[in-house]
Order: sequence, then structure tokens, then C-alpha cells
Amino acid sequence: MRTLIVVPVIHTSADLGSLAQDVTNRGIADLGEDVWQRHQATVEKFWDCISSYFDSINVSGVKIFQDGMVADGEVGQRIVQESAKAGSRNYELVARLIKRGAILVKTEDFKLVKEERDRLVALTQAMSITRKIIIFIKYKLAKGRLLSKRDRFIAKRIDESLCPGETGVIFIGAYHNIEKRLVKNICVREIKNAQKVKEYQTLLPFCNRYKERFEKLGGYITSKVEVLR
Repeated sequence: MRTLIVVPVIHTSADLGSLAQDVTNRGIADLGEDVWQRHQATVEKFWDCISSYFDSINVSGVKIFQDGMVADGEVGQRIVQESAKAGSRNYELVARLIKRGAILVKTEDFKLVKEERDRLVALTQAMSITRKIIIFIKYKLAKGRLLSKRDRFIAKRIDESLCPGETGVIFIGAYHNIEKRLVKNICVREIKNAQKVKEYQTLLPFCNRYKERFEKLGGYITSKVEVLR
């Protein structure tokens, strides 16, 4: 039996590279600075919990899969180090896992990742409202297709890379859905319930309207990770 530990991640601004400032500005404009800052604090606590869990277990020989990771070996490790230096909590953790003996694995197809990023960059750089709307509509129409293609590729990479008896960890955005595409002989264990992490992110723009549910979800994603069995 092969085991895959799934970490449904919430990306921080540092994960977004050149898009970070635009996303931050948009978050403050849409939610207000106070709500945005509380959200950022929740995300930091989320990563504290995830990091604490992995710091407590043996990861030697564990294979690391990461959404957006289009290389492994020396190039992949350089990507990890540069992203960690830029402040990404996700990549800071991956860097520590590699130092402790985990193995980074190429997870995604470069062309698919680039296509999605190019669409997002075009959206942020659009100069007029009309142009922004047109690009946004095109992105929304393509997003589902791209996500599905990426998920199929990721599932294939996991199947090809995990040998019998091995354990892998995948750090992946909560809007992905790779589990239904994995072969049956891979035992999946979630660090956090992906649907709850996704719901938290979905409710963020409406957090005042659904305050009780949103706060409950925030409490869940920042709670201690229990030992997986």
C-alpha cells in the first residue's frame, strides 16, 4: 500500500510573486484593512499548525509533491529556496522537510502552470475596466478546464513516483480535486478537511454576513493537527 498525506493549503501573498501586491491591494479594498489583517493572521496560524505537525514526525525518504512545482533536482530545490527566502510559509516548510531527508518530486506540467499564471498576470495588468472584464470572463471559462488538466497530470505523477510502501505528501490548493483521480491502491490521509479549508476561502468575501460560520471555520483551520493513523 502507498500512502499520500494531503495538505490543502491556503496560499500566502509571498506565494504569488509578482501578483502579491495586486492581491493584497484587492483584499484590502474589498474587505477592509481590519478584516484582511485578521485573515492574514489566520493564515499564519494555519501554517504554524501544519509546520508543528511535520516537525514532530520522521520525514526521511518521504516524497514531496507541491502544486506549481514544475521541476525537481537542483532546479526544483532552487525554486524552493528562492520562494522560502521570499517569505512563503509553504516553501519554508518544504525546504525544512528536504533538509530532514524528504525528496522533492516534479509535480506539475510547466505549460499548464504557465498558461494559468499568464491569464492571471494579464488580468492584473489590464488597463481598462472593459479589458479587465473580457480577460476575467475568458479566465473563468478556462479555469475549470485548466484545473482538471492539472489535477490529472498531478495524479499521474503521484502514481508514477510513489513506490509500494512509500509515503508522499502533497501541498495543494483546496480548490484542486486530485483524490478522485488517484488510483485505488493509494491510501489518502488529509491533514485538514479540504472542503472546510475551501469553504473558509469561499466565505472570506462574505465573512460579515456569515460571521459565525466563518469564525468556526477559522478556528478549525488553526487548530492543532491530530496524529494521522
